[in-house]
Amino acid sequence: QVQLVESGGGLVHPGGSLRLSCSSPDLTLKYYAIGWFRQAPGKEREVISCITSDYKTDYRDSVKGRFTISRDNGQNMVYLSMTSLRPEDSAAYHCATRPLDGMGCQGEYDIWGQGTQVTVSS
Repeated sequence: QVQLVESGGGLVHPGGSLRLSCSSPDLTLKYYAIGWFRQAPGKEREVISCITSDYKTDYRDSVKGRFTISRDNGQNMVYLSMTSLRPEDSAAYHCATRPLDGMGCQGEYDIWGQGTQVTVSS
């Protein structure tokens, strides 16, 4: 079964920073658009950011200026750097791949990781 693996979550104080990582033992991530999503208890999953294979990026409004998505193709990794964290950023964060359909970040995502928990609390 193809896997994505997230890491880097944890407990951080408001205003703090974390960097999440997304990797895969099975996929060469550089070919894929990769999205980061989050889901808090009792809430719907929401897309946070996406990066295409040619490095185009997109962010939801609530994280613009605070979160940065990047990729290191040599390390087969995609990162989500998060700064100025707020309690409302607390959630399980997942990365996911888009199919190789030429649509970049638009459309459904098909391979998901298990997630990493981010908790922002004083």
